[in-house]
Amino acid sequence: MTIHNHGARADWAERSGGWVQNQDVLDRAFAPFTSAVMEAVGVAREERVLDVGCGPGTLLETASRLGARAVGVDISAEMVAAARSRVPDAEVIEGDAQVTDLLDAAPGRPFDAVVSRFGTMFFEDPVAAFTNIRVACAPGARLAMVTWRSGEQDLFTCGLEPLLARLDDPPGPPPEDRPGPMGLATEEHLRAVLLEAGWDEVHLVALTARCDYRTRSTDGVDERMAVALSGSVGRVALERARRELGAEELHGLLDRARGLLAERAGHRGVGFDARAWLTAARCNPQAVAGSGR
Repeated sequence: MTIHNHGARADWAERSGGWVQNQDVLDRAFAPFTSAVMEAVGVAREERVLDVGCGPGTLLETASRLGARAVGVDISAEMVAAARSRVPDAEVIEGDAQVTDLLDAAPGRPFDAVVSRFGTMFFEDPVAAFTNIRVACAPGARLAMVTWRSGEQDLFTCGLEPLLARLDDPPGPPPEDRPGPMGLATEEHLRAVLLEAGWDEVHLVALTARCDYRTRSTDGVDERMAVALSGSVGRVALERARRELGAEELHGLLDRARGLLAERAGHRGVGFDARAWLTAARCNPQAVAGSGR
């Protein structure tokens, strides 16, 4: 039975606007993870590179600048439009990487490399998704990606603490190893998914890097609040607060949140150490097409 990512499609239809609007903030905050992926994959000129869950096109832009033939795929129409505008030299397709025939959607030779920055955790059937991606790759093709790691919390709650504490039933961080931001959170699950999907030489590095929300002219308080309120926990918390609390109290809670962030920022500005997996793997040329065996 073919499983489609209808839940992820609906979720990203709601949240992609915030991601696109804050793409500059997120690019700064996630810069260490972007660098880690690109260093791990080692893109060469004229290589065909697939960016899975490409979002507004950060890795696409980097790969294109290195001379690669970059192709992006994303389930969100708004993300695709943003990526096409940002990287006109890249080919960007709107599709579900779990089921889309990627070489049919983006004709050309099989991919030499696959990259992703926090774009592969949302698949309803991750084994099927990584199998489908592998089938579009050349034998020995490299995979490099970052995914959020078990125990990560600040990413979801930093800046929201006063609001979450006031709600009767506050949303918690996303569950681990289930489709969502923490969908590939544990080493055992992540490794098992890739091996079953026909990838080998799987190597995981527990990466911890600072997400910095400062700009040249701000301490990052407003930038972090904008990202937090548009994220998976923040959107739910804000919706519940609007139902349960008066506008005046909600406004006061958000002011309190900004004040706490400013206190926490100090001279370094707003930021926190975030936990991720940096994963490298290779396409197994002996794997049966369409399966992980």
